[in-house]
Amino acid sequence: MNFTKLDKLKAKLDNYRPLKSEIVENLREDLILRWTYNSNAIEGNTLTLNETKVVLEGITVGGKSLREHFEAINHREAIYFVESLVQNGEPLTEYSIKSLHALILKNIDDTNAGSYRNINVLISGATRRPPSNIEVASKMEEFISWYQNEAQKLHPIERTARVHVDFVGIHPFSDGNGRTSRLLMNLELMKSGFPPAILKVENRLAYYEFLDKAHTQGDYKSFMNLVCEIVEESFEPYWFALGI
Repeated sequence: MNFTKLDKLKAKLDNYRPLKSEIVENLREDLILRWTYNSNAIEGNTLTLNETKVVLEGITVGGKSLREHFEAINHREAIYFVESLVQNGEPLTEYSIKSLHALILKNIDDTNAGSYRNINVLISGATRRPPSNIEVASKMEEFISWYQNEAQKLHPIERTARVHVDFVGIHPFSDGNGRTSRLLMNLELMKSGFPPAILKVENRLAYYEFLDKAHTQGDYKSFMNLVCEIVEESFEPYWFALGI
């Protein structure tokens, strides 16, 4: 896998850093909205982009469930948490993953928020079954050990894709795994100096297909290519804001 093009794009953006504060804030507001809308929509949330925007502004949308409102608000809070992890140089740990998940399910399922599942689950539409609930704790220990050691030798983009795929494969929570995995993906990108990348709801079918391929065949290539595509797209708002 050749990541040279993405490395060059990052180097180009680095030449303009630090960016003006007004550019940073404008890009951040747009990013939080699009990231929240798409990640929730992938999981079936019916709020439109504009409805998500007004919910984040504190306005209730008629005809939409309380859960859908909380999903938007919670996701923004989870992004804030990811930003704090990046700014403070915090390592990825089981505690930080559970804390992130607790924010995702806050006021939705407080019993299971931040706790590994105690039931066996199926991933809807997927070929492979996740490990049994009694294996989750040890699988997550292995995941963190891999991340702290072998994963650090990988290119940031490859590490990003592997973190996403392998976390979803364990499926450690009863709900909220997809949102958490996409937050972890962007946590990795941001820690490595790349912009956060957005998996769009329009790509949902390919996204699920490539995840299943990685889980059943151990073939990460298709998913890696998808990640490369969305990372490349993530630079576009910066070029527009910078007028280049």
